Amino acid sequence: MLVYCVSVQVKPGHEEDFRTATGINRLETMKEKGVLRFDVLQSQDDPSRFMLYEVYRSEEAVAAHRETPHYLKWRSVVAPWMARDRQGEKFKPLYPEGDMEW
Repeated sequence: MLVYCVSVQVKPGHEEDFRTATGINRLETMKEKGVLRFDVLQSQDDPSRFMLYEVYRSEEAVAAHRETPHYLKWRSVVAPWMARDRQGEKFKPLYPEGDMEW
């Protein structure tokens, strides 16, 4: 299992456009076999900042996601609204998967 946290900064005035397009992408993404979670977060301090929290079963699931028609469409639709390139970081989950008994 692996987690991607993707930071997105959209141009002011495109927040609602981004929310709508990303919501559609999220619904389709959640239908993918290798996707466990896909959360979309919006900053309370800066409404043009978003965080995508994505949890996949494997690297193969990530690769498959990046080839889906809905992801490719989302990427092209939101590109003009980006204030800067998306910043993604990969994480290895420790908890709850690795919960320990004391």
